[in-house]
Amino acid sequence: MITNTTLETTHPTVSPLLNPIWLNPRIAIALTIGVALLSGLVIARAMPHGPATAIQALIVMAICLIVGLFAGWATRSRWGILIVLIAHITAMELARLGMGEPSVGAIRLDNVYGILGLILGRGLYALVGLAPLAFGAGLGAMLAQPALRPASPIAWVPMVLAGVGLMTQAVFIMRPASTPAILGADAKPLSGSIASLEKVRLGGADQWIMIRAHSADKPVLLYLSGGPGQSDLPFSRVLFDDLSNDFVVVGWDQRGTGKSYAAIDPVSSLTLEQAVLDTVELTNYLRQRFGEDKIYLVGESWGSALGVLAVQRRPDLYFAWIGSGQMVSIRETDQRLYHDVLDLAASKGDTATATKMRAFGEPPYADTPYANAFVMSQYDALYKPYTPPQVYRDRGNAANIGPYGVFGSEYSLIEKFNVLRGLTDMFTVMYPQLQQIDFRRDVTRLEVPVYILDGQAELKARRDLTVEWFNQLDAPSKRMFSFENAGHSVAFEQFEAFHKIMIETVLPETYKPSH
Repeated sequence: MITNTTLETTHPTVSPLLNPIWLNPRIAIALTIGVALLSGLVIARAMPHGPATAIQALIVMAICLIVGLFAGWATRSRWGILIVLIAHITAMELARLGMGEPSVGAIRLDNVYGILGLILGRGLYALVGLAPLAFGAGLGAMLAQPALRPASPIAWVPMVLAGVGLMTQAVFIMRPASTPAILGADAKPLSGSIASLEKVRLGGADQWIMIRAHSADKPVLLYLSGGPGQSDLPFSRVLFDDLSNDFVVVGWDQRGTGKSYAAIDPVSSLTLEQAVLDTVELTNYLRQRFGEDKIYLVGESWGSALGVLAVQRRPDLYFAWIGSGQMVSIRETDQRLYHDVLDLAASKGDTATATKMRAFGEPPYADTPYANAFVMSQYDALYKPYTPPQVYRDRGNAANIGPYGVFGSEYSLIEKFNVLRGLTDMFTVMYPQLQQIDFRRDVTRLEVPVYILDGQAELKARRDLTVEWFNQLDAPSKRMFSFENAGHSVAFEQFEAFHKIMIETVLPETYKPSH
């Protein structure tokens, strides 16, 4: 509690006109609470999902540091730290009421998505916003109240270390991301090669692409990653490295994903239709950029659904469609998986899992993404046992890109958080919209050659539908390549075979250069 004994009758460095603020502790506290509430509301409105870029993170740090300094100066007490933190957090939480994404919605500790959301949302903000807020309040109080200053130089060490920590954090936040250069035989960047991260404007939102190629004169291959919400830039760089000898390989972080996480706002823009429009717009950008009439489109998992819809919409833009982990009907797959998990639980006498599944109810799940996360945790037991090629495991391990690729150089510090935030938040928004997809009903013909990479160890709930759709699909030509030692991510797991298929089969059968 702040009493008149903690406040001097005048403030030594402030105009006499402002002395009433410090003469009356209630006024000081009221001003502190007001400024803290206002800063929380402003940040929450400007950045509903928190800082998503390095610049936004530095802005938040600066605002919170200034607000903290004012709070400490105004209250002239260490209690100002607690007051300003409570008020700021309260404003942030109130401004986000009704948001359902795991990183900003209601706190859930009963599921991996909920715990991950808490760490990635509130945890990240604690580092970027609350730490400078608390530091500023403590420093402001010491500057305003001599009695609070450490008596000896050694006693200043914790405050100095905290300040150095914040400056170090700012430096790491500002470190730019990059993708390694493509090297020649002399271990120097290969002349004429491309290895770049670039921001493009798609559908009114800034989004990021990675381009890697030994030569810009090669045909263009656009890779659509899974999820929805997954960023695969480091994985595609590592596993499609051989492919970049023969193609201009383009990876894309779709809006709300990875490097493009800032485009999650407004959430109303995250629609299936907009995803298709973004894909077509990016295709046209790449066609113009590299002087090609058409490009190749490859999709993995959710990307395989998005790719089919884009090809159906604009077949004139694509040489061929290549599906990996091809999705056909998300709703039917989920319903089959629901019963597969129940059957698995019954075979093991696992009543806890069975009870949990029945509590979720049959798909589509009302408790997205938490129910989906639990079902995903059962996948390993449902997959047919298989062993991916050793070269896949060796190359992945040697790359040291970490889980979900978060250690990849393609991401800055904030973007490393965004990789996982996008995975949880985008899935929550987009996945329910995919329940309408059923290619057996809506895509019975594609006007381009179709190539499907089939993992024989894939979940039956997915693979059976893929085979059924492929058999009924009408296309100028179609081929399915099956691999015993592959599951869902065939293009990655069998990257050597995929490269061979592309240069020995797909290119000769489909490529007609425009230059």
